[in-house]
Amino acid sequence: MSHYLSFLRLILTIAVVAVIHSCGDGDRQSVNHASSPEELSQKTNALIADILKSGATADADSGFRLEQAELVKLMYEQNNNQHIWAAGQQWKPGADSLQAIIQSARLLGLFPEDYHATALGSIWQEMVMDSLAKNARRDAMLWAKADLMLTDAFAQLVHDIKLGRLPNDSISLNKDTAINTSWLLPELDKLKETGAFSQFIRSLEPDHLAYHEIKKGIPDFLKNAQFKTFTKVPAKEQADYKTALQKRLFEGGYIAFDSVAADSAQLSEAVKKFQKEKGLTVDGRAGEGTVRMLNLSDEEKFIRIVISLDKFKKLPAQMPEKYIWVNASSNYLDMVEDGKIAFTSRVICGKPKTRTPLLNSAVSVLITYPQWVPPPSIVSKEILPAVKKNPGYLAKKGFSLVDKDGNEVDPYSVDWSKYSKGIPYRVVQGSGDANALGIIKFHFDNKYSVYLHDTNQRYLFSNAMRSLSHGCVRVQDWQKLARYVLRTDSLKAPRNFHTGDSMRVWLANKEKHHIQIRNKMPVFIRYLTCEGREGRLQFYDDVYGEDRYLREKYYTRPTTF
Repeated sequence: MSHYLSFLRLILTIAVVAVIHSCGDGDRQSVNHASSPEELSQKTNALIADILKSGATADADSGFRLEQAELVKLMYEQNNNQHIWAAGQQWKPGADSLQAIIQSARLLGLFPEDYHATALGSIWQEMVMDSLAKNARRDAMLWAKADLMLTDAFAQLVHDIKLGRLPNDSISLNKDTAINTSWLLPELDKLKETGAFSQFIRSLEPDHLAYHEIKKGIPDFLKNAQFKTFTKVPAKEQADYKTALQKRLFEGGYIAFDSVAADSAQLSEAVKKFQKEKGLTVDGRAGEGTVRMLNLSDEEKFIRIVISLDKFKKLPAQMPEKYIWVNASSNYLDMVEDGKIAFTSRVICGKPKTRTPLLNSAVSVLITYPQWVPPPSIVSKEILPAVKKNPGYLAKKGFSLVDKDGNEVDPYSVDWSKYSKGIPYRVVQGSGDANALGIIKFHFDNKYSVYLHDTNQRYLFSNAMRSLSHGCVRVQDWQKLARYVLRTDSLKAPRNFHTGDSMRVWLANKEKHHIQIRNKMPVFIRYLTCEGREGRLQFYDDVYGEDRYLREKYYTRPTTF
């Protein structure tokens, strides 16, 4: 009832119908109410036309706002300025179906309140309440508002399902930025009469397996989620850190009390329980990663679901037949073939300070026993400070110092105190089992100097938290990936069929070779903090803070669960 009164207050402030302003309060009901279905239809159409003509499509005090006002105007113009969703004093099938979709919008990874869920729900309730149904169904203003909001909700749903709420960026491949009305309006004509929204919605969604795997897990997530506020654990340096940590662990059932302070052993044991349940490294220490996961509420998880789904909407409708997909949040690589996962490998991606960039490229060369030339950022931030303390650091790490003419330079002969950032030499780590790139490198063009490669620290793949590199992606199952890339290339380029066997020989002999890939293998590096696996949702640490930034910038509207 309160929402209905709010909208009535809005209408009283809009100068849309001169007769409303000329009547007293006692006459207003007769102006808005109709005595027959025909009169109701006429008055509803007049009110809709006046509201759109006046531009009074938003009012902060009442909460009324048409998010897609320009598109809504166009849709009514194309409908000869007639109401869309009703006939006489009855809703068309499409109105009831759309209302049901709005109320269950979370199942699509959407927020119901973005589509007037509360206001429309109140109006629906008004029209079915026994004591008020007669008056409500004769109220042209109620029908006009509901029609406008349904049309706006429809336009916003189409936009959010098809395009998402994230802007295009440097890696977006889906360049659509607007809804094509020549396609949309005929669809609206059919849907308002039939109410057959399911197939229409499916046609709007990305045709990506990973997108639908997330959607598949939403019902079970919503069924079991607890949308309540937990104590937020602050940074370790803050005075109330320990108290807040214990309270949060108590709220989650990991420790049995919060009335008295727990000792270090009790807190550590509770943290271990949490870490084990969440798939984190079980060390009993509430470090930055563990604290981030402790602060990940079910409400926050739902927003991660929404953001992850929207990221798929930035990909092209048709992905390549085969491609490498790296998730820098989960630290997993999927080899995708015909929309299905051929195999999965653990990977190690960049640390927060040296994050793995988002990019699109294609593997063009496989290099066995590669050399590693650290990028300038690593040279200036890590190697230069170390070599200033001890020039022997280079030899210890297997590095050589090379001048511009290709001559090797003795690091002890260099006055390192002259350099504070860059150096006039190349630092090169020779090929071999101790090389940071391991024994194979998957090269692809990119401006960041990052690659897929093996590693000389293979023991790190057993870590639950694997954001540990300088930005490159270390691949645990590099052999499987290399065989797949070469086999795929051989099928399309018969002259290259021998390279699979040749690579095995070269690796056995520790030989350096460049294997050109004639049919380059596409690679996509993305960052998704939520994925669906076998019907269940998995959430990963927002180690780069990307989703937190996106939430604050594009998903700030209040949510109600």
